[in-house]
Amino acid sequence: MRIFVDAMGGDNAPQAPVEGSLEALRKYPALEISLAGDLEVLEPLLKDCDDVRSRITLVDAPEVITNNESPVMGVRTKKQSATVIGMLQLKEKQVDGFVSAGSTGATLAGGMFRLGRIPGIERPALAPLMPNGKGHFLLIDCGANVDCKPEYLVQFGMMGNAYMRGVMGLENPRVGLINIGAEEEKGNALVKATYPLMEQAPYNFVGNVEARDITGDVADVLVADGFCGNLVLKFMEGLAGTLLGIIKKEIMADTLSKLGGALAKPAFRRVKKLMDYTEVGGAPLLGVQGAVVKAHGSSNGHAFACAIGQAIRMVEGNVVQIIEQQLAAAQPDA
Repeated sequence: MRIFVDAMGGDNAPQAPVEGSLEALRKYPALEISLAGDLEVLEPLLKDCDDVRSRITLVDAPEVITNNESPVMGVRTKKQSATVIGMLQLKEKQVDGFVSAGSTGATLAGGMFRLGRIPGIERPALAPLMPNGKGHFLLIDCGANVDCKPEYLVQFGMMGNAYMRGVMGLENPRVGLINIGAEEEKGNALVKATYPLMEQAPYNFVGNVEARDITGDVADVLVADGFCGNLVLKFMEGLAGTLLGIIKKEIMADTLSKLGGALAKPAFRRVKKLMDYTEVGGAPLLGVQGAVVKAHGSSNGHAFACAIGQAIRMVEGNVVQIIEQQLAAAQPDA
Protein backbone atom coordinates (compact mmCIF):
# COMPACT_ATOMS: atom_id res chain seq x y z
CA MET A 1 0.00 0.00 0.00
CA ARG A 2 1.48 3.33 -1.09
CA ILE A 3 -0.23 6.63 -0.25
CA PHE A 4 0.72 9.94 -1.89
CA VAL A 5 0.83 12.79 0.66
CA ASP A 6 0.77 16.49 -0.19
CA ALA A 7 3.28 17.83 2.34
CA MET A 8 2.84 21.52 1.45
CA GLY A 9 -0.94 21.86 1.80
CA GLY A 10 -2.79 23.04 4.90
CA ASP A 11 -2.38 25.61 7.67
CA ASN A 12 0.26 23.57 9.50
CA ALA A 13 2.31 22.38 6.52
CA PRO A 14 4.83 20.94 6.18
CA GLN A 15 5.19 19.91 9.83
CA ALA A 16 1.74 18.35 10.22
CA PRO A 17 1.80 16.27 7.01
CA VAL A 18 5.29 15.00 7.83
CA GLU A 19 4.41 14.18 11.46
CA GLY A 20 1.21 12.48 10.35
CA SER A 21 3.05 10.45 7.73
CA LEU A 22 5.55 9.24 10.31
CA GLU A 23 2.75 8.33 12.75
CA ALA A 24 0.92 6.41 10.02
CA LEU A 25 4.07 4.57 8.93
CA ARG A 26 4.65 3.41 12.50
CA LYS A 27 1.05 2.28 12.83
CA TYR A 28 0.84 0.44 9.48
CA PRO A 29 3.96 -1.73 8.93
CA ALA A 30 3.08 -2.48 5.28
CA LEU A 31 2.52 1.17 4.38
CA GLU A 32 4.75 3.19 2.07
CA ILE A 33 4.40 6.93 1.51
CA SER A 34 5.29 9.25 -1.34
CA LEU A 35 5.85 12.60 0.37
CA ALA A 36 5.59 15.51 -2.06
CA GLY A 37 6.82 19.07 -1.66
CA ASP A 38 9.87 21.30 -1.61
CA LEU A 39 12.74 18.86 -1.03
CA GLU A 40 14.93 21.44 0.71
CA VAL A 41 12.15 21.95 3.25
CA LEU A 42 11.20 18.30 3.69
CA GLU A 43 14.57 16.62 4.05
CA PRO A 44 15.50 18.31 7.39
CA LEU A 45 12.15 17.19 8.85
CA LEU A 46 13.04 13.54 8.26
CA LYS A 47 16.37 13.46 10.09
CA ASP A 48 15.03 11.56 13.14
CA CYS A 49 12.98 8.85 11.45
CA ASP A 50 15.49 6.12 10.67
CA ASP A 51 12.99 3.45 11.73
CA VAL A 52 10.64 4.25 8.81
CA ARG A 53 12.80 6.29 6.42
CA SER A 54 13.19 3.40 3.99
CA ARG A 55 9.42 3.45 3.38
CA ILE A 56 9.35 7.15 2.43
CA THR A 57 9.90 8.35 -1.13
CA LEU A 58 10.39 12.09 -1.54
CA VAL A 59 8.73 13.63 -4.59
CA ASP A 60 9.90 17.03 -5.81
CA ALA A 61 6.80 19.26 -6.02
CA PRO A 62 7.97 22.88 -5.61
CA GLU A 63 4.71 24.53 -6.72
CA VAL A 64 1.74 25.05 -4.39
CA ILE A 65 -1.87 25.77 -5.41
CA THR A 66 -3.12 28.22 -2.77
CA ASN A 67 -6.64 29.01 -1.58
CA ASN A 68 -6.34 32.48 -3.13
CA GLU A 69 -6.16 31.36 -6.77
CA SER A 70 -8.51 29.68 -9.20
CA PRO A 71 -8.41 25.93 -8.49
CA VAL A 72 -8.97 25.01 -12.14
CA MET A 73 -6.26 27.38 -13.38
CA GLY A 74 -3.94 26.15 -10.66
CA VAL A 75 -4.40 22.53 -11.72
CA ARG A 76 -3.92 23.48 -15.37
CA THR A 77 -0.79 25.62 -14.95
CA LYS A 78 1.02 24.31 -11.85
CA LYS A 79 2.03 20.93 -13.17
CA GLN A 80 4.78 20.61 -10.54
CA SER A 81 2.34 20.89 -7.65
CA ALA A 82 1.67 17.95 -5.33
CA THR A 83 -2.00 17.94 -6.35
CA VAL A 84 -1.30 17.47 -10.05
CA ILE A 85 1.60 15.02 -9.61
CA GLY A 86 -0.30 12.98 -7.03
CA MET A 87 -3.50 12.71 -9.05
CA LEU A 88 -1.57 11.62 -12.14
CA GLN A 89 0.38 9.00 -10.15
CA LEU A 90 -2.90 7.71 -8.72
CA LYS A 91 -4.38 7.54 -12.22
CA GLU A 92 -1.35 5.60 -13.46
CA LYS A 93 -1.57 3.19 -10.45
CA GLN A 94 1.85 4.25 -9.15
CA VAL A 95 0.19 4.96 -5.80
CA ASP A 96 -2.98 3.61 -4.17
CA GLY A 97 -4.35 6.77 -2.54
CA PHE A 98 -3.95 10.54 -2.24
CA VAL A 99 -4.20 12.74 0.88
CA SER A 100 -4.02 16.55 1.09
CA ALA A 101 -4.99 19.29 3.54
CA GLY A 102 -4.48 21.95 0.88
CA SER A 103 -6.98 23.80 -1.30
CA THR A 104 -10.33 21.98 -1.39
CA GLY A 105 -11.06 23.44 -4.82
CA ALA A 106 -7.72 22.23 -6.16
CA THR A 107 -8.31 18.72 -4.79
CA LEU A 108 -11.74 18.66 -6.43
CA ALA A 109 -10.42 20.04 -9.74
CA GLY A 110 -7.46 17.67 -9.69
CA GLY A 111 -9.74 14.73 -9.00
CA MET A 112 -12.04 15.63 -11.88
CA PHE A 113 -9.56 16.77 -14.54
CA ARG A 114 -6.33 14.88 -13.75
CA LEU A 115 -7.56 11.69 -12.09
CA GLY A 116 -10.98 11.50 -13.73
CA ARG A 117 -14.51 10.64 -12.64
CA ILE A 118 -15.88 7.13 -12.39
CA PRO A 119 -17.73 6.56 -15.69
CA GLY A 120 -21.38 7.40 -15.16
CA ILE A 121 -20.87 9.66 -12.13
CA GLU A 122 -22.13 13.17 -12.88
CA ARG A 123 -20.41 15.01 -10.01
CA PRO A 124 -17.85 13.89 -7.40
CA ALA A 125 -18.78 14.86 -3.83
CA LEU A 126 -17.04 15.50 -0.52
CA ALA A 127 -18.34 13.31 2.28
CA PRO A 128 -17.12 13.78 5.87
CA LEU A 129 -18.00 11.42 8.71
CA MET A 130 -19.91 13.23 11.46
CA PRO A 131 -20.74 12.11 15.05
CA ASN A 132 -24.29 11.10 15.94
CA GLY A 133 -23.91 9.90 19.52
CA LYS A 134 -23.62 6.21 18.67
CA GLY A 135 -20.96 6.40 16.00
CA HIS A 136 -20.81 8.35 12.76
CA PHE A 137 -22.95 9.18 9.77
CA LEU A 138 -21.70 10.26 6.34
CA LEU A 139 -22.73 13.72 5.11
CA ILE A 140 -22.67 13.97 1.32
CA ASP A 141 -22.19 16.54 -0.27
CA CYS A 142 -20.59 19.08 2.09
CA GLY A 143 -19.62 21.77 -0.42
CA ALA A 144 -18.26 20.46 -3.71
CA ASN A 145 -21.53 21.01 -5.61
CA VAL A 146 -23.50 24.06 -4.49
CA ASP A 147 -26.06 23.78 -7.28
CA CYS A 148 -27.38 20.28 -7.93
CA LYS A 149 -29.82 18.33 -10.05
CA PRO A 150 -31.97 15.48 -8.65
CA GLU A 151 -29.86 12.84 -10.38
CA TYR A 152 -26.75 14.19 -8.61
CA LEU A 153 -28.35 13.63 -5.21
CA VAL A 154 -29.39 10.11 -6.18
CA GLN A 155 -25.77 9.35 -7.05
CA PHE A 156 -24.56 10.97 -3.81
CA GLY A 157 -26.69 8.42 -1.96
CA MET A 158 -25.17 5.63 -4.03
CA MET A 159 -21.60 6.78 -3.33
CA GLY A 160 -22.29 7.28 0.36
CA ASN A 161 -23.80 3.81 0.55
CA ALA A 162 -20.67 2.35 -1.08
CA TYR A 163 -18.38 4.14 1.38
CA MET A 164 -20.28 3.03 4.47
CA ARG A 165 -20.31 -0.56 3.19
CA GLY A 166 -16.68 -0.70 2.14
CA VAL A 167 -15.01 1.44 4.83
CA MET A 168 -17.33 1.33 7.83
CA GLY A 169 -18.47 -2.26 7.34
CA LEU A 170 -22.24 -1.64 7.33
CA GLU A 171 -24.10 -4.34 5.44
CA ASN A 172 -27.17 -2.27 4.52
CA PRO A 173 -26.63 1.45 5.27
CA ARG A 174 -29.69 3.64 5.75
CA VAL A 175 -29.72 6.53 3.27
CA GLY A 176 -31.72 9.66 4.08
CA LEU A 177 -32.44 12.94 2.28
CA ILE A 178 -32.01 16.14 4.33
CA ASN A 179 -35.22 18.18 4.13
CA ILE A 180 -37.33 20.67 6.10
CA GLY A 181 -39.89 17.98 6.86
CA ALA A 182 -40.23 14.22 6.98
CA GLU A 183 -43.24 14.12 4.65
CA GLU A 184 -42.67 13.24 1.00
CA GLU A 185 -44.42 16.38 -0.27
CA LYS A 186 -42.28 18.78 1.80
CA GLY A 187 -39.28 20.73 0.56
CA ASN A 188 -38.12 22.76 -2.42
CA ALA A 189 -38.28 21.69 -6.05
CA LEU A 190 -34.94 19.90 -5.88
CA VAL A 191 -35.73 17.54 -3.00
CA LYS A 192 -39.31 16.96 -4.20
CA ALA A 193 -37.97 15.77 -7.53
CA THR A 194 -35.22 13.74 -5.86
CA TYR A 195 -37.43 11.79 -3.44
CA PRO A 196 -39.14 9.43 -5.96
CA LEU A 197 -35.82 8.83 -7.72
CA MET A 198 -34.16 7.80 -4.46
CA GLU A 199 -37.07 5.46 -3.75
CA GLN A 200 -36.13 3.59 -6.92
CA ALA A 201 -32.38 3.65 -6.28
CA PRO A 202 -30.48 0.42 -5.45
CA TYR A 203 -29.93 1.23 -1.77
CA ASN A 204 -31.86 1.39 1.50
CA PHE A 205 -33.61 4.77 1.23
CA VAL A 206 -35.33 5.72 4.51
CA GLY A 207 -36.93 8.98 3.37
CA ASN A 208 -36.58 12.60 4.40
CA VAL A 209 -34.63 13.58 7.51
CA GLU A 210 -35.27 16.87 9.29
CA ALA A 211 -32.39 18.92 10.69
CA ARG A 212 -33.28 18.08 14.29
CA ASP A 213 -32.94 14.36 13.50
CA ILE A 214 -29.59 14.57 11.72
CA THR A 215 -27.68 13.50 14.84
CA GLY A 216 -30.43 11.12 15.99
CA ASP A 217 -29.05 7.96 14.35
CA VAL A 218 -31.94 7.72 11.88
CA ALA A 219 -29.66 7.35 8.85
CA ASP A 220 -26.09 6.27 8.13
CA VAL A 221 -25.81 8.41 4.99
CA LEU A 222 -27.38 11.86 4.79
CA VAL A 223 -27.68 13.37 1.32
CA ALA A 224 -27.81 17.10 0.57
CA ASP A 225 -26.75 19.53 -2.11
CA GLY A 226 -23.40 21.15 -1.36
CA PHE A 227 -24.97 24.40 -0.13
CA CYS A 228 -27.15 22.79 2.55
CA GLY A 229 -24.51 20.18 3.37
CA ASN A 230 -21.87 22.82 3.99
CA LEU A 231 -24.24 24.71 6.30
CA VAL A 232 -24.84 21.51 8.29
CA LEU A 233 -21.10 20.77 8.47
CA LYS A 234 -20.04 24.24 9.60
CA PHE A 235 -22.92 24.56 12.07
CA MET A 236 -22.07 21.23 13.70
CA GLU A 237 -18.39 22.15 13.95
CA GLY A 238 -19.24 25.48 15.54
CA LEU A 239 -21.86 24.03 17.88
CA ALA A 240 -19.48 21.34 19.11
CA GLY A 241 -16.88 23.96 19.97
CA THR A 242 -19.45 26.19 21.69
CA LEU A 243 -20.93 23.38 23.79
CA LEU A 244 -17.53 22.13 24.93
CA GLY A 245 -16.59 25.70 25.84
CA ILE A 246 -19.79 26.20 27.86
CA ILE A 247 -19.29 22.90 29.70
CA LYS A 248 -15.70 23.79 30.58
CA LYS A 249 -16.74 27.26 31.80
CA GLU A 250 -19.54 25.95 34.01
CA ILE A 251 -17.38 23.19 35.49
CA MET A 252 -14.88 25.83 36.61
CA ALA A 253 -17.60 28.15 37.97
CA ASP A 254 -17.47 26.99 41.62
CA THR A 255 -15.80 24.51 43.93
CA LEU A 256 -18.58 21.92 43.86
CA SER A 257 -18.67 21.95 40.06
CA LYS A 258 -14.90 21.55 39.96
CA LEU A 259 -15.11 18.48 42.20
CA GLY A 260 -17.84 16.96 40.06
CA GLY A 261 -15.89 17.81 36.93
CA ALA A 262 -12.82 16.05 38.28
CA LEU A 263 -14.85 12.88 38.82
CA ALA A 264 -16.42 13.13 35.36
CA LYS A 265 -13.18 14.01 33.59
CA PRO A 266 -12.80 10.59 31.86
CA ALA A 267 -16.34 10.90 30.47
CA PHE A 268 -15.71 14.44 29.23
CA ARG A 269 -12.51 13.26 27.58
CA ARG A 270 -14.43 10.56 25.70
CA VAL A 271 -17.05 13.08 24.57
CA LYS A 272 -14.36 15.44 23.32
CA LYS A 273 -12.70 12.63 21.39
CA LEU A 274 -16.02 11.65 19.80
CA MET A 275 -16.63 15.25 18.67
CA ASP A 276 -13.05 15.82 17.50
CA TYR A 277 -12.63 15.92 13.71
CA THR A 278 -8.96 14.98 14.06
CA GLU A 279 -9.99 11.45 15.03
CA VAL A 280 -11.83 10.99 11.71
CA GLY A 281 -9.15 12.38 9.42
CA GLY A 282 -10.90 14.07 6.54
CA ALA A 283 -13.56 13.94 3.88
CA PRO A 284 -13.26 11.40 1.08
CA LEU A 285 -13.78 12.73 -2.44
CA LEU A 286 -16.22 10.17 -3.79
CA GLY A 287 -16.92 9.67 -7.47
CA VAL A 288 -13.35 9.86 -8.79
CA GLN A 289 -11.28 6.90 -9.94
CA GLY A 290 -9.21 6.46 -6.83
CA ALA A 291 -9.00 6.85 -3.07
CA VAL A 292 -8.77 10.61 -2.39
CA VAL A 293 -9.08 12.12 1.09
CA LYS A 294 -9.27 15.85 1.73
CA ALA A 295 -7.95 16.45 5.24
CA HIS A 296 -9.10 19.44 7.27
CA GLY A 297 -7.07 22.56 6.48
CA SER A 298 -6.09 23.00 10.14
CA SER A 299 -5.13 19.33 10.60
CA ASN A 300 -2.38 18.56 13.09
CA GLY A 301 -0.09 15.57 12.75
CA HIS A 302 -2.51 13.10 14.34
CA ALA A 303 -5.38 14.28 12.14
CA PHE A 304 -3.20 13.77 9.10
CA ALA A 305 -2.29 10.25 10.23
CA CYS A 306 -6.01 9.50 10.59
CA ALA A 307 -6.62 10.84 7.06
CA ILE A 308 -3.96 8.50 5.72
CA GLY A 309 -5.64 5.63 7.56
CA GLN A 310 -8.93 6.66 5.98
CA ALA A 311 -7.37 6.45 2.50
CA ILE A 312 -6.02 2.99 3.34
CA ARG A 313 -9.49 1.80 4.38
CA MET A 314 -10.98 3.22 1.16
CA VAL A 315 -8.55 1.13 -0.89
CA GLU A 316 -9.04 -2.00 1.22
CA GLY A 317 -12.83 -1.51 1.16
CA ASN A 318 -12.93 -1.36 -2.67
CA VAL A 319 -15.09 1.78 -2.53
CA VAL A 320 -14.53 2.69 -6.19
CA GLN A 321 -15.44 -0.82 -7.31
CA ILE A 322 -18.62 -0.85 -5.17
CA ILE A 323 -19.73 2.47 -6.71
CA GLU A 324 -19.15 1.02 -10.19
CA GLN A 325 -21.19 -2.07 -9.31
CA GLN A 326 -24.07 0.03 -8.00
CA LEU A 327 -24.03 2.21 -11.12
CA ALA A 328 -24.33 -0.93 -13.23
CA ALA A 329 -27.21 -2.18 -11.08
CA ALA A 330 -29.01 1.16 -11.46
CA GLN A 331 -29.01 1.01 -15.27
CA PRO A 332 -32.47 0.41 -16.77
CA ASP A 333 -31.26 -2.62 -18.76
CA ALA A 334 -29.39 -4.15 -15.79
